[in-house]
Amino acid sequence: MRSIRPSFTARRGRSARRRTSPLPVIALAAALALSVTACESGNAEVSGEATASAAAGGDGKITIPDDIKDKLKEHGIDVDKWKDGAWKEWDKEDWLREAKDFINPIIEGLWDPDRMREAEDPDRGVEESDLSGDQGVTDPTPAPVDAQAVSPTYHANAPELGKVFFDSPDGPSVCSATVVQDPANPGKSNMVWTAGHCVHAGKSGGWYRNITFVPSYNDTGIETAKLKDATREQVAPYGAWWADWAKTSDQWIAQGGLTGGEGAPYDFAVLHVQPEAGSNGKSLEETVGSALPVNFNAPAVPDMAGIKAMGYPEAAPFDGQKMYQCQDKPGRLSLSASEPTMYRIGCTMTGGSSGGGWIATGSDGKPALVSNTSIGPEDNTWLAGPRLGEEAKGIYDAVSEKYAGQ
Repeated sequence: MRSIRPSFTARRGRSARRRTSPLPVIALAAALALSVTACESGNAEVSGEATASAAAGGDGKITIPDDIKDKLKEHGIDVDKWKDGAWKEWDKEDWLREAKDFINPIIEGLWDPDRMREAEDPDRGVEESDLSGDQGVTDPTPAPVDAQAVSPTYHANAPELGKVFFDSPDGPSVCSATVVQDPANPGKSNMVWTAGHCVHAGKSGGWYRNITFVPSYNDTGIETAKLKDATREQVAPYGAWWADWAKTSDQWIAQGGLTGGEGAPYDFAVLHVQPEAGSNGKSLEETVGSALPVNFNAPAVPDMAGIKAMGYPEAAPFDGQKMYQCQDKPGRLSLSASEPTMYRIGCTMTGGSSGGGWIATGSDGKPALVSNTSIGPEDNTWLAGPRLGEEAKGIYDAVSEKYAGQ
């Protein structure tokens, strides 16, 4: 029997440090149209025009359907006040937490190049977590595997990968994410896979806000010093796609925490997205040209030849502006004898890579998503991600079925 007690933190999105500051039960999240460390205030001024799932009238203006207006009113939200900055109010009493309460009105232009570039992780310590209850299931700690830079263009080498930007009570933050196939809309998916902690704060909070996916962020690998002068088209060549529906596990909502917590084996989420600029008739999958299948029956660790984890690490020595990957044969990590084991690989990627896809070759010889980055230790030597089983499939299927034929 082997017990370990490392320090670890979820490989979560980083929040902006500006000059001034630092399921057995499936969760449903209805929206219009955020690895787990705390975020830091960005204090950014925001402007833009709020929209929602809506149709454009003959004058080109957005018309918000009555049912969407009613949904907002149920939560005491005025769209005009929201887009003028009311979304920055994080009174805990009013922070929407329940699965059914997710809302995400589009604020056009909110995620400009500066705000995207400056979303990062604060320098904050992590808590120790006692893993001694693993009953000997945890495999030996893997040797570190140095993260390798992905060659640009990223679209040519990993078209499904991108960044998820979101706002938390402490400021603008970022995770990584992957375009996945939609069984109900083959070839026309608008579905994105990421970590649960990139959309919901877990047991201590609620849904994050302004959740937006940017595929192939900084596609050509522009050097960081030159990104200050980059246009939005250069950093977001395939546009910004806002979540109009999101689902994560009830286990994450009930048990997730700043260092992963008991919800870590269920730290996954699925987004359905729509383009900020309005639809040109093309889905996200058609726009980027690809989407990965999801394998909910990946082989057990001894039979898994290797996994490739991909993402945009933010914390030092990285800066979040470029894509990296790690390849390793996985072992098992158990947080509790009563919970599923997680995959674990050696990898030096840091915060910001959270939510990024873990890809393995299936029995058909083709790549498929089998996990996502969830937690890692303070010294950034390994990463762990949940095994995807019935709970994950239930979330995935529910998002797909909601948009069947659309």
